[in-house]
Amino acid sequence: MADAKILIVDDDEITRSCLSSYFQNEGYDTDEAQTAEEAEQLFNAGAYELVLLDIRLPGKDGLTLTRELRVRSEVGIVLVTTRQDEIDRLIGLECGADDYITKPFNPREILARAKNIIRRVRLCTQVQEEVENPALPRTLRFPRWSLDTGKRMLHNCDGEAVPLTTTEYRMLQTFIDRPGRPLSRDEIMDSIRNRECSPTDRSIDVMVGRLRRKLADDLGAPQIITTVHGEGYQFNEYQV
Repeated sequence: MADAKILIVDDDEITRSCLSSYFQNEGYDTDEAQTAEEAEQLFNAGAYELVLLDIRLPGKDGLTLTRELRVRSEVGIVLVTTRQDEIDRLIGLECGADDYITKPFNPREILARAKNIIRRVRLCTQVQEEVENPALPRTLRFPRWSLDTGKRMLHNCDGEAVPLTTTEYRMLQTFIDRPGRPLSRDEIMDSIRNRECSPTDRSIDVMVGRLRRKLADDLGAPQIITTVHGEGYQFNEYQV
C-alpha cells in the first residue's frame, strides 16, 4: 500500500507541505501542485492512485477538476477544504469524489481514509485488467453457476448467460474471492467502489438482494450469499 503515488493539490503551501511530509514519512511517493492547471500537467505525466484536492483553488476550482478527472480515470479523490457546508460535500461527491475532509484535519484520519480508497482503486484496476488481458481470465465455479472473469459473464448450469452490471460483477467477484468469511457492508462498499453507496443507507442490502435474484438464490432462505446477523454477508465455498 505504501508504494502508492499521491498528488496533493492545494494553494496553501503549509497544507501541501504538511500532507506531503506526513505521507512521505509513511512511505508514500507524493507530488505537489498549487493550481488545478498544474495538477493536470502532473496527472498527464504520471500515474497516481490518489489525489488530495482543495476545493478552493485560484483559476479552475477543485470541483471542476474532480469532475474532469473522474471522466477519464478511476483515481481516488479526497476533497480537503475549509468549508463545512453540507451542500458542498454533496456536490463534491456527485462530481465523483470518494471522500470529503474539512480543515483543520487529523493527518492520521486522512491516512486511514486514503488507504481504503487506494485499496478500492487497486481492486478496480485488477478487475479491469482481468477483463482486458486475455492471459488473466479465470472461470470461477460455485453451485449451479460459473463466472467467466475474462468476459465478465455469469452462466447457469444449463449454459445460459445472465447479464451483470459492473457493480454486480464486482460484488460477486468480491464474494468469490473471500469465501466462507463474513464481509461487513463497509468492506463490500470499499471493494466494489460504488459511489452511490453511503454508510448511512441500505444500498448494499439492496444490491445484495438484486444479486441474489440473478443467482436464483432463495430470498427467504438464501444458500449462496447468506446473511450473518450483526456482521454482514458471507459467500459459501466454491470450486475453481
